[in-house]
Amino acid sequence: MLSPVRGGTIVHAARRAYAESEPMKAFASQADLKPKKITFRRLSKSAYAFTTEGDPNTGVIVGDDGVMVIDTQATPLMAREVIRRIRRVTAKPVKYVVLSHYHAVRVLGASAYKAEQIIASRRTLGLIRERGKQDMASEIGRFPRLFRGAKSIPGLTWPTLVFENALTVMMGRLEVRILHVGPGHTGGDAIVWLPKERVLFSGDLVEYNAGIYTGDAHLEEWPNTLDKLRALKPRALVPGRGPALTTPAQCKKAIRFTQDFVRGLYAAARRGAATGQPLKQVYLATRRRLDPAYGRFPIYEHCMPFDVSRAYDEARGVKHPRIWTAKRDIEMWKSIA
Repeated sequence: MLSPVRGGTIVHAARRAYAESEPMKAFASQADLKPKKITFRRLSKSAYAFTTEGDPNTGVIVGDDGVMVIDTQATPLMAREVIRRIRRVTAKPVKYVVLSHYHAVRVLGASAYKAEQIIASRRTLGLIRERGKQDMASEIGRFPRLFRGAKSIPGLTWPTLVFENALTVMMGRLEVRILHVGPGHTGGDAIVWLPKERVLFSGDLVEYNAGIYTGDAHLEEWPNTLDKLRALKPRALVPGRGPALTTPAQCKKAIRFTQDFVRGLYAAARRGAATGQPLKQVYLATRRRLDPAYGRFPIYEHCMPFDVSRAYDEARGVKHPRIWTAKRDIEMWKSIA
């Protein structure tokens, strides 16, 4: 199901807003225009990972009677890169698309797959209703390279099948579990779990060797959600960004990588908020704490202003993340980046 909000209209408005802003340090990922290497790797009998050097990943499951895609890429044009890889390994139809959460860069390529069902948690559906249009405009302005072919986006992506906490899909004899195990990257994150093969598709709940975006996060609860992922004891894991993890030890390391960042970020924000420091000061202090361990990874520079802004809000009692808009993006970036 697609909303009548047209991609081309939002693309024009978002890019005009950023173009009219005053000169400043390159905003978000606007200066990141270098193409990334695509890797399509088989992780188990049924699972594949489409990864792109720190850009958003896509998961693929090939069942007995069809294919499931987890996160779609940002545009129908970019989704075709995934479809080309799928067609190298199977001619089966794409029956399911799973939205791990609502962010535009993850979901707006959905129409390319012509899936029978688009699946998301009920909490993600609520977030699309609340902020999907604003998020679309915001992210198109932040990520010009990731929105190649943006004018081909037919509108917001709406789920056709929603679940509360758990949904089991039988793809022939292959059991696929889709779970909302708690808030973290957003309030509605879904994971996809293959219990027999012990492969986990985490969405942005787990990142590895990449910057971690927390601009819409629930930071206090996120580490507990990651503990639940660790308890699954995955043998392989497709994170939201970064390389696919192919051993239990690598899976544990990736979960720890994300957990340590989230805890460090939120601790720094809480200290600053408790002593009445302004956001700019908290941002600089947080950078001093996290840069040595995380500063070399892709998209870190993009993420940190948004991350610290959200952490500072939550530390001051703003439990429900504020909506990012193209206008708010620029105002925040000018104030602290």
